[in-house]
Amino acid sequence: MRLRIEKMVYGGAGLAHEEAGRALFVPFTLPGEVVEARVVEERDGFGEAALVRVVEGSADRVGPGCVHFGDCGGCHYQHGSYGAQLEIKRGILVETLERAGLVELPTVRVHGSGEAWKYRNRIRLRVAEVDGELRVGYLRRGSAEFLPVRMCPIAAPLLWRGAEALLKVGADAIGSKWVRAAVEVEFFAAADESRLQMVLFVEREPGKGFDAMCLKMQELVPELVGAGVMVLGPKRQMRAGVTWGAEGLSYEVVGEKYWVGRGSFFQVNRWLIPELVGLVAGGRKGLIAWDLYAGVGLFSRALAKNFSEVVAVEAAGGDLAKSFKGKGKRAVSATTVEFLREAVLQRDKPALVVMDPPRAGVGAEVCALLARVSAKEMVYISCDPVTLGRDLKALVDSGYRVAELHLVDLFPQTFHLESVVVLRK
Repeated sequence: MRLRIEKMVYGGAGLAHEEAGRALFVPFTLPGEVVEARVVEERDGFGEAALVRVVEGSADRVGPGCVHFGDCGGCHYQHGSYGAQLEIKRGILVETLERAGLVELPTVRVHGSGEAWKYRNRIRLRVAEVDGELRVGYLRRGSAEFLPVRMCPIAAPLLWRGAEALLKVGADAIGSKWVRAAVEVEFFAAADESRLQMVLFVEREPGKGFDAMCLKMQELVPELVGAGVMVLGPKRQMRAGVTWGAEGLSYEVVGEKYWVGRGSFFQVNRWLIPELVGLVAGGRKGLIAWDLYAGVGLFSRALAKNFSEVVAVEAAGGDLAKSFKGKGKRAVSATTVEFLREAVLQRDKPALVVMDPPRAGVGAEVCALLARVSAKEMVYISCDPVTLGRDLKALVDSGYRVAELHLVDLFPQTFHLESVVVLRK
């Protein structure tokens, strides 16, 4: 059928309506385009469609930068110019927040990536044998099927060099049993690509030889400074296996060096992390600041320059406890909800609360506790506009207003978007 794409929706598809009024979602399209599509899945009230042909293309349509685009499930917007991607994400953010009941929103300030490629400092690849040859890859779009890949242009080049080195080592006697035992591999690199960490995910450890394999890899990729093994158990439970070299790497952002342990969370866009830190911590000062869901202390360290005391709260606080110490710095190993329950009882009141939760957001109880704490200013960093809208509505209903709204494009070429929201009393 022939359709006109009305707008893009969160998830990467374009929205159109057939003559009968049913909504159809068509991937790899752009607003305003006329396309031919066929329905591939029927659902209550809407359908999923596959793009057959672009009849009238948008002026923003461009050629993709990766040969696997369309088959790979990782990227969604390579067919659109980068300016168009930013405008699509801005519109989706505003519409999602308005749908959550937030009607008085400030103008969105958009912070794009100066380089929309080679930005990722971390990738996680599947490892499998295809026709007798070891390959790395991702999942095929919309399925659990393995897709071998020979490139990943959104990854820092060092990460892909690591993947190629792993396959080479897996082809000889030294590394064969370890690489063939792997079901996934993760690489993490410093922003300047001077250091590389690797994690192999295996279902069983095949015995000795891990050190020898890593040394062989280091001959091919001298930047490799450490590697480890995670053993997958039932229900995807994991335990640590053998290790080699350094347990993490030092990652520099705006003059601060952060120790990031192997496997620890860190923001993924090496070009935009400094701007993100500036938006959250720049120009803010006072007596006490709380950094909830602090990770390795990315924001805590920046806040500590201008606050008398910074409390960094992280449930998995191993890296944080090692690095965030000294006068005015306190690392708390606890969940955010546990910390806030105690803080409410103690009637603690910071000048600023920063929170960077996982995709699920902070949730109703944390919002209620924050309302009782009643800090003058809060900064909410979110990677999911839907859970962000839910949480912001609860906070606004408790007396806060959305003073600033930023879109920080940490994930070019994909539908994912990062937001920084400033709330004030």
